[in-house]
Order: sequence, then structure tokens, then C-alpha cells
Amino acid sequence: MGELAAVAAPSDAADGRRFHDEPRARRLLDVTEIYAEPAAADSLRGRQIIARFPEARLIETDSHWRIPHLHGNEGNVERWVRVKRETLVLGERKSFGIRPNGRSADWIAPGLSNGCAMACAYCYVPRRKGFANPITVFTNVERVLGSLGRHIAGVGRKEEPNQCDSHAWVYDIGENGDCSVDDLISDNTADLIRAFRRWPTAKASFATKFVNPDLLRLDPQGRTRIRFSVMPPEDSRLLDIRTSPVPDRLAAAADFLDAGYEVHFNLSPVVIRPGWEQSWADLLRAMDDVFPQRVKDQAAAEIILLTHNEDLHQVNLGWHPRAEDVLWRQDIQQPKRSENGSWNVRYRNATKAQAVETLSRLIEEQAPWLRVRYAF
Repeated sequence: MGELAAVAAPSDAADGRRFHDEPRARRLLDVTEIYAEPAAADSLRGRQIIARFPEARLIETDSHWRIPHLHGNEGNVERWVRVKRETLVLGERKSFGIRPNGRSADWIAPGLSNGCAMACAYCYVPRRKGFANPITVFTNVERVLGSLGRHIAGVGRKEEPNQCDSHAWVYDIGENGDCSVDDLISDNTADLIRAFRRWPTAKASFATKFVNPDLLRLDPQGRTRIRFSVMPPEDSRLLDIRTSPVPDRLAAAADFLDAGYEVHFNLSPVVIRPGWEQSWADLLRAMDDVFPQRVKDQAAAEIILLTHNEDLHQVNLGWHPRAEDVLWRQDIQQPKRSENGSWNVRYRNATKAQAVETLSRLIEEQAPWLRVRYAF
């Protein structure tokens, strides 16, 4: 099992230190410029964020979506990671719709961020942002919480169990970002987790590739599901740029469960390349070795095969072409129309079906305790 057997020591989350002030966190986010809509900069949350990065240059912008220096600037491809590390955008969320999902969650909530400081080569979010994908933080938290509260009251209790959850309505609060990373910037994630504590018929959910020990302080009381995304470490080193190492994500599972989170896993994305079956078998065996029984007893997983995009393929060729050796496989991929109408590529139907069957068999052999909620 090699490196997968070596797990990271848990961080001390109760001695008064904050992880967001440690060098590891500062390497991920060393903000030197903040683009801010005027109302966002003037808000309480906006002022808190600006104070968090006192050395950053504050630049006014009319719209968080239309910043010529960032969006549509092809020259930013060569600065792909640097922009993520050094640039932050503050805006106000304008839409508050909550739409049905049925896969990861019952509902997709209006998120409090868009974009990420990490640089996963397959991420779908930058496809809509154009050559730069720094974090945009939405500062009008109260309006998002208000929309959630009204929706939760309106749908009432869940009468019948489904694959999302047997009792609670599950709301994905991090569709277009990573809530663990967002917590390094502001209290937005903390505010969401605390809000769900008072909604007994609902549960928050978010996927993450970043281990943030500060989240252990928030006492979610079982009302937040954290989904650690995992893949074989050799894939992660190539594709999950700037994320927490996979062994660290595995090691964190018990800590988060003990802190009051429900802990699930995304086997995501599954990338088909030579030797992928053995690599996933090794990962599943490591999960079986590392997790204590209490983690296994409540664990569930989502299997998500890679979906890619030609525009992102072109962007990656400009900053990380090695990733495209495994992501861009037109010999086994086909076009796919996404929910928003754009064209992506995914594995051909027969190839995908065979991969799901293979991974399901590997789970039964190596981690039979791992319930698969769905495969996509």
C-alpha cells in the first residue's frame, strides 16, 4: 500500500491556535489583491475579509462576474495557480433559487462562494469564468440563510427515505467551491453550519479535498455531512493540484466524525488510464485499514466518473499539459450535453458501465462496509 498506509497526525483544534494562520494555510492563500463590488466591500462580512488581508490592494469593480483583468484574459492561463493564490473577489449574490438535485443532495443551495484556491485540473467551475478562477466570496450571508430557512420551512418533513438521506432533506451548500477552503477567508462556512443546527428537518452537505482543522470547532451536531473526495494518490498528485494529500483526507475522517459531522466519501473523479483498477484497489484497501469501525458504520460513497470539457482542455494545455494525457481520451470519450446546455465529454456508455461495474466489485472485495449511494 506504500504511501497510503502513512496517515497524517491530527491537528490540535482545541489549543487556541487557528489553522488559517499557519504557514500551510497562508501558502494556499497569500492574497495581494481584492476586487470588490462597493456594496460587498461596505458590508460587515466584506469589512471582516478585507481586515483579514490588510496588505492586499483593494480594487473596486462594478461586477464580480465582469473583471477585464481576470475574465476573458487569455494571458491568465500562464498565471493559473498564481491568480488563485493571490486574488480574491468580493461580491453580492444576486440569485437565491434552490433547485432539485437527487444525486449528492436533494437540493442545491445558493452557495456563498464561486471558484477555488485549489487547482484541480478537471474542475468544472472555471469553464464559465474564462481563463481565471479565483475565489469569489458572496458577502450577503443573511439573504442566503433567509432563502434556505424559507425553503426548509416550505418543504416540511421528509416523508419517505431516499438515497440522499433516510430522514433529512439534504442541501448541497458548496456546489461551485470548497467550503473547507472558504473557511480560511471568512465565517461564511461557519454561519451555514451553525444555521443547519437549528433546522431539524434538513442537513447541509459539501464535498472537499482540503483538510481544515478549524472546522472541528463548529459543533455541527450531526446536521452537516462532509464528503471527502478521494482518488488514488498517483492520480491526485497529477490532477489535484494544491489539495490536501489523500492520506491526510483519510486520516481526518475519524476526527470529523468525532467532532459531530456525518462523514461520507466521493470516489471522484474516477479517471480511466492504464493500471487504474489496481490503484483503486489499493486505495480502498487503505480505507479499510485506516478507518476505525465507527467511521465505517456510517460511511457512504458516491462514484463519479470523469467529465471533461474542450475549453478546459485548452486551458490546461497552457498551464498543465501533463494532466491532459489522462483527462483527454477521445478514443474512449463521447460528447455530453450538460444541464446548463454546454457540451462536455464523458466516457462512452459501455466504457463507463464497465468501469462502474469494476469499481463496485473492488469495493465489495476491499471495503464491503462502504455503501454506494449512487454512481454517475
